[in-house]
Amino acid sequence: MKAIRVHQFGGPEVMKLEDQPDPKPGSGQVLVRLHAVGINPVDAYVRAGTYTISATLPFTPGSDGAGVIEAVGDGVYIFGTASGIRAGAYAQLAVCTASQVHSLSGNATFAQGAAIGVPYSTAYRALFQKARAIPGEAVFIHGASGGVGIAAVQLAVARGLRVIGTASSGRGQELVKQQGAQHVLDHHTPDYLAKLTDLTDGRGPDVILEMLANVNLARDLSVIAPHGRVVIIGNRGSIEINPRAAMQRDATILSMMLPNASEGELTSIQAALVAGLASGALKPVINQELPLKDAQHAHELLMQPGAYGKIVLIP
Repeated sequence: MKAIRVHQFGGPEVMKLEDQPDPKPGSGQVLVRLHAVGINPVDAYVRAGTYTISATLPFTPGSDGAGVIEAVGDGVYIFGTASGIRAGAYAQLAVCTASQVHSLSGNATFAQGAAIGVPYSTAYRALFQKARAIPGEAVFIHGASGGVGIAAVQLAVARGLRVIGTASSGRGQELVKQQGAQHVLDHHTPDYLAKLTDLTDGRGPDVILEMLANVNLARDLSVIAPHGRVVIIGNRGSIEINPRAAMQRDATILSMMLPNASEGELTSIQAALVAGLASGALKPVINQELPLKDAQHAHELLMQPGAYGKIVLIP
């Protein structure tokens, strides 16, 4: 089979398309022929060697994909492989444990199935397992036009939350509106937080999902509602904050990484996502489909500003 292999940590150029022996499933495992592979920012951090959980060289990146079980032919999506939650999916074939394979609704394409695992699991955990968001609350999603952002908008709308998102481009703002957000702001404009406060009748959002905490966390604490919750999903550096801003509002700062979720929490997440796909409430937005050999270029695109849906690889 063809697979992307990483023999040393570094930039996108360290990913090479190579011939590898077809993997063989062991006891309790299944072999999935992948028709689409999802890429996520965490894949770039693992490739670069900067992620908290390091991969063992050499390795094949990736945890998300969609295809068919070789011996059965049923459409499935995968979240993780037997090689680990962050490795093994950038390939034509992947060996998975039974718990990593989930039914792909007939309404969803393989590309959409490959866009489910990390983004939707992250958004679900942030909204419902960490922030404990409930219907009627206002949720503010920073960077709502990316993979996790779109997932969060769809999940929040389906649960009856009032959704306000941000995007930096007109195209991205329109996309967020199409997913059901009641309001979309441009986070490059200097007054967007004042507009956010106005949209929540001066109270502020009950929940903020933060994709870039090193830039926005201090600002989040200045606008969060009393007893509100900020969930840190993404961060690329350090920041200085004044804890008094949180104290004045009895606000809670939460954080999350998917590898820290328990087996029971992950099982619950996937059950919700399978149901959401089947009902049509969850519809991943695909920006580009690139061949597997273009994984380097895909990673370059992945880290550029102006996110719009998901990029997937086609083996």
